[in-house]
Amino acid sequence: MNFREEFNLAIRARCAVLYVTTREEERLLSVVRDCAAELENMRVVSWDFASGFDVGVAVGKGNPIAVLDFIAKEPADTPILYVLKDFHRFLEDNMVCRMVKNLAAQLKPQQKSILIVSPVYKVPEELTSSVSVLEFQLPTLPELREYITNITQNVVVDMDKEGFEQFVRAFQGLTISTVKTILSKALARSGKITLNDLQLVLEEKKQVIRKTQVLEFFNAEETMGSIGGMDVLKSWIVTRGMAFSEQARQFGLPYPKGVLIVGIQGTGKSLCAKAISQQWHMPLLRLDVGRLMGSYVGESEARTREMIQIAEAMAPCVLWIDEVDKGFAGIGGVQGDSGAQARVFGSLITWMQEKKSPVFIVATANNIEQLPPEFMRKGRFDEIFFVNLPTEKERVEIFRLHISRRRDIAVKNYDLAALAKETKGFSGAEIEQVINDAMFQAFSQQRDFTTEDILSAIHSTIPLSVTFRETINKLIAWAGSGRARMASSQQEANESAVGDQLYYSYQNGTGDGIQ
Repeated sequence: MNFREEFNLAIRARCAVLYVTTREEERLLSVVRDCAAELENMRVVSWDFASGFDVGVAVGKGNPIAVLDFIAKEPADTPILYVLKDFHRFLEDNMVCRMVKNLAAQLKPQQKSILIVSPVYKVPEELTSSVSVLEFQLPTLPELREYITNITQNVVVDMDKEGFEQFVRAFQGLTISTVKTILSKALARSGKITLNDLQLVLEEKKQVIRKTQVLEFFNAEETMGSIGGMDVLKSWIVTRGMAFSEQARQFGLPYPKGVLIVGIQGTGKSLCAKAISQQWHMPLLRLDVGRLMGSYVGESEARTREMIQIAEAMAPCVLWIDEVDKGFAGIGGVQGDSGAQARVFGSLITWMQEKKSPVFIVATANNIEQLPPEFMRKGRFDEIFFVNLPTEKERVEIFRLHISRRRDIAVKNYDLAALAKETKGFSGAEIEQVINDAMFQAFSQQRDFTTEDILSAIHSTIPLSVTFRETINKLIAWAGSGRARMASSQQEANESAVGDQLYYSYQNGTGDGIQ
């Protein structure tokens, strides 16, 4: 159900107080006026704190209480919609809150309604049962196409039909006012509209996402070549990326849903999310689940809806949910936030299950036990991968990658095989750190770092596989029981740094692993 349908239904149902979260006041008012004209010829009157009413009513300027008092005394038989802009700022006042609640009951049998318009959702708990929340969607692709076509009729558009469609699609996720600003910038820069102006669209999208404070536009520079090992996962990523093409749609394939990457800390899970974005040439949006949680009743759910709306409008894109196990730890237990966390989780997994848009979700997790079982159910992810500690062969590759970034030509001077042999049980992050430690030591002595410096750093480092042996063994056992695919080929996985004895003892139920 779109906004027009929701609005018309709410007015016919005599919902007295409506609340819409949007940053597009002008477009919203235009839509509302069109809808109101079709509904009993309802009159629309708007108010804001600085100007008062827009119809010459000499009350309410700078006084929200006077506005509510005026609405309460208006004739009951006059169909009017009062649009109150930025009125959320006054709802925390006890008098205003009480008056709105009284009006919700008083206006119910009348032909009058109040529409509160705000860029954020802020409704006190006392009003939640009295207010109906509507969702005003961002412009659809046909709306954007129509608007851009109309606004560029009298300017030079230097692109073919296919290029124009690509140009229009790039504006998805932006408001009409933002589209107008970008087109004005493009004309001011070159006097015409070209595909080179797509960079302006990308920069504006970055700004929009930063302003929401829910998602982060992540500039990923890592590629598949930045990942050491994980041959199975990398092959899967390349193959799955082909399913976003138009040929895949004609073949009957749905869009890929996502991947859950579970593994030991420091093994490159986050690196995979960044590499997927680069491999598929899609924007990478990072979601910190904690940012979804708000202090007001209903605010968390509103932020979740906003996140979903932005992600779908940015599609095709990669949505990276980092450390999802921490964000949803304790779901199903005692709720200290009036159940907001559970409702956010429910909204998210329902969307993951039912979404049709090309938003590919990459969720990373360290502790699989903290994830609710329903999160990992089939249909929400295309696959679950486990990233183990790197094998000796993979450690050689990881050392080569990190040293070549620092000493590209001189990498052949380092004994990579010896370094890999001495780092059994080290993660990729720990390997990078011992190289940094070696460089610090060598720099303090005003010389270049050597294999011996790295070996010295290795011998003074206690890896996580030792410090948290029991936890890591348990995680490896979980993956080894067939609950996830190994990111590396089976032969390499069996030679994992913790040892194939652990893997097989858990798999065959013969022991508790290496102690």
